[in-house]
Amino acid sequence: MPKVTIVGAGQTGATTAHWLAEREIADIVLVDVVEGMPQGKALDLLEALPVIGSDAHVVGANDYALSAGSDIVVLTAGLPRKPGMSREDLLAANSAIVRKAVEESLAVSPEAILVVLTNPLDAMSYLAMKVSGLPRERVIGQAGILDSARMRAFVAEELHVSVQNVHCYVLGGHGDEMVPLTRHSNVAGVPLREALKPDRLAAIVERTRKGGGEIVSLLKTGSAFYAPAAALAQMVEAILLDRHLIVPASAYLRGEYGLKDLFFGVPAQLGRTGLEKVVEYELDAQERAALQRSAEQVRGSIASLGL
Repeated sequence: MPKVTIVGAGQTGATTAHWLAEREIADIVLVDVVEGMPQGKALDLLEALPVIGSDAHVVGANDYALSAGSDIVVLTAGLPRKPGMSREDLLAANSAIVRKAVEESLAVSPEAILVVLTNPLDAMSYLAMKVSGLPRERVIGQAGILDSARMRAFVAEELHVSVQNVHCYVLGGHGDEMVPLTRHSNVAGVPLREALKPDRLAAIVERTRKGGGEIVSLLKTGSAFYAPAAALAQMVEAILLDRHLIVPASAYLRGEYGLKDLFFGVPAQLGRTGLEKVVEYELDAQERAALQRSAEQVRGSIASLGL
């Protein structure tokens, strides 16, 4: 069975392990610096698997020895956002954490594909690629699936329809300048702009942009983890099962959408080699302008890394 290492056994990392173990598509290694914590969570999850009928193996560790030969390394380690904290506030502390995790995991899993969640997401994905020296195909950031899922949930709730009928696409940087593409989104084929009144659509777009902050303010002592973990699991599954699945994800751009040398949320096709291609939508002038504003914010975060 393939092996997936999850660096960071906090709420998001442990929940990602849960989603993946339930799918029974890989053995899982949880790595965390806190002594006993990844081991305890891994054992608890392992003991749950007979109940659901999964033969995946789950183990926890405080170093990377058991992670050797991993097919995918998922990076969730880092400080969480706290109330009043911007994603950019996390930059300095989390860049050190990501740098060490990339170096140590690839030392024992040189063929691994990196899937990055640590915030600020686009900058941390850029850092992971530069530190590792990996080609862009093997470093992908998780953001757009989560943002799009939030938007889908809000639309389904508003219209009282199944989430399976709602298709939303959120591009751009993972932050307040993300770009929900309302013109390309639909409910069972009906464009979102026709399915919702303009004021309700605008409210949903704004709630989507503030989705992470809304949860942080409610929890008070942490940030979202169920939905981010589910999004990570979908990406890992798409790669391991070679699904050629197109999802919104943060990818390194080489001219797509008129952007170069940055990680940015775009429709990305994922398969066994990682990023297979970036899909380019036709955008109108308003959408292009919004993407440019979002890109400038991401460039600012990347510049702060000093690479």
